[in-house]
Amino acid sequence: MQFGKDTALRLLIVDDSVEAAEAIVSGLRNGGIAVRPSRPESEADLPALVGQQPPPDLVLAAHDARNVPLHKVMQCVDASGKDLPVLVVLDAVDEERLLEALALGARDVVLRGRPEHIESRIRAEWADLEARRALRRLEAQVRETERRCDALIESSREPIAYIHEGMHIRANAAYLEIFGFRSFDEIEGMSLLDLIAPQKVEGFKHLLKQIARGEAPPRHETEARALDGGHFAAVMEFTPASYEGEACLQVILRRQEIDPELAREVEALRQRDQVTGLLNRATFLRTLEDAVADAAQNAAQHGLLLVEPDHYTRLLQDIGLDAADALIAAFAQRLRTVLGPDDIAARFAEHQFAVLARNSDHLHTTGLAETLRAAFADHVLEIDSHSLNATVSIGGVQISEKIASLGAVLGKASQCVQSASGVGGNRSELFDPGAADRAEEERVEAWVARIRDALDADRFVMEYQPLIGLHGEPVEMYEAYLRLQGEHGELVQPLTFLQIAEEHGLLWEIDRWVVGKAIAIIGERQRAGRRTTLLVKITQASLQDDSLQRFIHEQLARHGADGRLLVLQLPESKVFTHLRAAQELQARVASAGVRVGLEQFGVGLNSFQLLSHFDATFLKIDRSFAQDLPNNPEHQRQIREIADKARELGRMTIAEFVQDAASMTILFSAGIDYAQGNFLAPPGPAMDYEFP
Repeated sequence: MQFGKDTALRLLIVDDSVEAAEAIVSGLRNGGIAVRPSRPESEADLPALVGQQPPPDLVLAAHDARNVPLHKVMQCVDASGKDLPVLVVLDAVDEERLLEALALGARDVVLRGRPEHIESRIRAEWADLEARRALRRLEAQVRETERRCDALIESSREPIAYIHEGMHIRANAAYLEIFGFRSFDEIEGMSLLDLIAPQKVEGFKHLLKQIARGEAPPRHETEARALDGGHFAAVMEFTPASYEGEACLQVILRRQEIDPELAREVEALRQRDQVTGLLNRATFLRTLEDAVADAAQNAAQHGLLLVEPDHYTRLLQDIGLDAADALIAAFAQRLRTVLGPDDIAARFAEHQFAVLARNSDHLHTTGLAETLRAAFADHVLEIDSHSLNATVSIGGVQISEKIASLGAVLGKASQCVQSASGVGGNRSELFDPGAADRAEEERVEAWVARIRDALDADRFVMEYQPLIGLHGEPVEMYEAYLRLQGEHGELVQPLTFLQIAEEHGLLWEIDRWVVGKAIAIIGERQRAGRRTTLLVKITQASLQDDSLQRFIHEQLARHGADGRLLVLQLPESKVFTHLRAAQELQARVASAGVRVGLEQFGVGLNSFQLLSHFDATFLKIDRSFAQDLPNNPEHQRQIREIADKARELGRMTIAEFVQDAASMTILFSAGIDYAQGNFLAPPGPAMDYEFP
C-alpha cells in the first residue's frame, strides 16, 4: 500500500496530553503520512469518535491515560464491532505491561520516545487493515459477480457449459437446447466426449490431454453430435474458470453457419487495429490478463512495455493533423521490425503502443526496451513527403509474483512512461519488483540532475492564481505556484520532484529561487503602479537555515519592493515541529514588513493553540474541508468555527480548492475572507485577473 498526501490516515489518539498527541501526529506527517487526527477529551466523547463516519483507521491509546483508561478504550472498540486496530503507547516496555495490553486485545505496543517505531508499526497495521478491508470488498464483489454471472449465463443465448475433469457440471438452457436435452439432469455428469461426432473423437481426446496439461487452445473447431444423432459443425471456445470453488473450464459452443475460413478471417479482423494492423486494446488486455494470471499461479515472468512518441503534439503540428494515421502507422511499422516472433504488440491508446514479452526475465525485458528506444532514435520515419527523426519514451514492468495484478501492472507501467517522458524523453524506465531499488536509484539520479539544471539554467517558472476577497475592500492578491519547465516547454508539477529535492538537500535553493522571483515580480509591478500581494510557499528547509532571512532583506532592497506585499506560507504541521525556528523567521522578516501565513490549517488536534505561540497573519484552511462542501454539514460547521475564531484573533482566512458556486455561498456566509480555486480562476502564467 502507498502512503502519502493522497491517502489520509484517520487516527484516534487517546492521551491526556494534547502536546504529546500532537507530537505523534507531527512525527507521522514528517514521515510522509497524511493524518486526520481526533482525540476524546473524556470517556463520554469516545463512543461518538469510534462510531463516526468515516470510521477511524487506527487507535493509539496511552497505557497510562486517566481521562479515558485503556480498558475503557478496548471495551468501546469491542462494542463497536468494527475492525479497528488498537496500538498501546508505552514509555518503556516491560513484560507485565506488554502482556496486559495484548490480553486486552491490543494489536501491539509502541514506544512513545521512538517516532520511527511508532511510524513503522502504524504503517504495518494500516497496511494489514487495508488488506483485510480489500479482502472483504473482494469477497463481496466475488459473491455479487458470481450471482450476476450465474443469471447472465442462464439467460444467455450463447450455449455455455462448465466442464470439470471432462464432465459437465453446469450448462445453460441454450446449451441444452442445441443438443436436444430438456433439462440439466439429462446431461449432468456426462462426458464432453459423448457430444462429439465419432470421426472427431480421437482429435478431441488429444485436446482433452492438452487441457489437462493447461495447454488448451482458446478455440477448437470440431463436429458435435446432438441427442437425436444428428451432426453439426461447431466451434468451442475454452476459458479457465471456477464453479462453486472448483477449478474448471467454461465452454462456449457455436454452430458453424458460415465458411470456417471466413469465420477465422472475421475473427482476426475483430482483434486488430485497422490503422496499424497491431492487436487492438481489448484483445491485448485479454492476453495481458492471461500473462498476469500465469505469473501469479505458475511463478512465470513476463515483460510489459508501453511505448509513446515524444512530443507527439509537436510532431502533428509539423506534418499536419490529416497525417495523424500515417504517423501512427509509421511508428507501428518501425515497432514491428524490431520485435521478435514471440513478442505481442498492440495499439494501446491513441498514440501509445504496448508490447508483451512472454517468458522474459528482467535482463531480456530491459534489453528489449533499450533496443526499441535505440531503434527509433537512430531511424528516420518517412511519412508522405515528411522525414522525421522521432524518439520515444518507454515505461515497463517486470511481471512476476510480486506484482501479479493487472491494475498494478498497468499503473506502474503508466507511471514509468510518464516519468521517462517527464525527464526529457528518449529513455526507458522499467519497474521490477525484484530490483526496485536499482530502478528507483536511476530514476532519482535523473531527477536530481534535472533539478540542478533547472536551478542553474533558470528553468523554473511561476504560475499565478488569484485570491478573491469575499468581504471588505478589493485587494489585488495572487498565490504563486512553482513549476519546472521541460526542454520543450512542458510544465512539471512540484509534487513530482519536491520529495527528491528534499532527500538531496535542494529544497533551500528552490525556496530562495521562489522568494527571489516573487520579490522581483512585486518590485516590477510596483514600478508599473500596481500593488500586488504575492503568497509563496516555503519549506521546512528554510527554517533550518537563516540565510533565507538575509536573502529576503537583500532582494527587497535590490528591487525596491515593499515587503508588506510578500506573504510566506508554511504548513501548520511543519511550524509545530520547528516552532522556535519558525518564530525566529517570522520575527526577522517582520522587520521588513513581510508577513507569514499557515497553510493546511485546521487538521491538527488543536490548531488555534499554535497561534498563541506563532503570529500568522493568514490561515489557509486545509483543502480537505472544501471537498463536497455543499453536502457535508460537518465540514461546513468546522469552517464556520475556524472563521469565527480567526476573526476574534484578528487573523485572515483563506479557503482554497473552491469547486462550485454553492461552496462560495457557504464560505461567504461563514465569514471567510478570501477564496481561491479553479472554479474562480485556474493558475496561469499571467497575472491578468480583473479584480472588482
